[in-house]
Amino acid sequence: MRKLILGLAITLDGYIEGPNGEYDWCFTDQDYGLNEFFKQIDAIFIGRKSYEMLQQHADGNTVELVPGMPPVTEYVFSRTLSSVKQGAMLLAEDSIAEAKRIKEQPGKDIWLFGGASLTDALMDAGLVDELWMSVHPILLGKGKRLFREEDHRTQLTLLESKTYDTGLVSLRYGINKSEVAS
Repeated sequence: MRKLILGLAITLDGYIEGPNGEYDWCFTDQDYGLNEFFKQIDAIFIGRKSYEMLQQHADGNTVELVPGMPPVTEYVFSRTLSSVKQGAMLLAEDSIAEAKRIKEQPGKDIWLFGGASLTDALMDAGLVDELWMSVHPILLGKGKRLFREEDHRTQLTLLESKTYDTGLVSLRYGINKSEVAS
């Protein structure tokens, strides 16, 4: 079965965007492992807000969803969009069942790009296999947190860590699905 990997930039205090949706704090001076990561994926899961934000970026710069990313199958999870760009697939009904079905198909791993609501739903359903966090050395103080409060613990296993001279720390964790405790 394909792995679903949540891969995001995050601040040291746990935010994925600033209070006004900004992500200007993200380092872009080097690839920070993205090119290697792109070799292991062939699909991306993305929520409506993140999809719309990336479309604005792609329309203004290039046709690439993320700079340097090879062509992948884009699955957009939304109950409010009526259409998505050509080549992308809109999933409007039962996102959990659709995500399970896609994970069971042959192929490379899947990048869970965002957003927070989709991440919450897929984490709650136990469908996320790995967390790949690019921890940026900044404290935003407020904004949108990656994880909301939960009634249970999720045990993780460190798979890889890498420190960059900029202070960014890349952390990859496996989710121990048999060890979710109250």
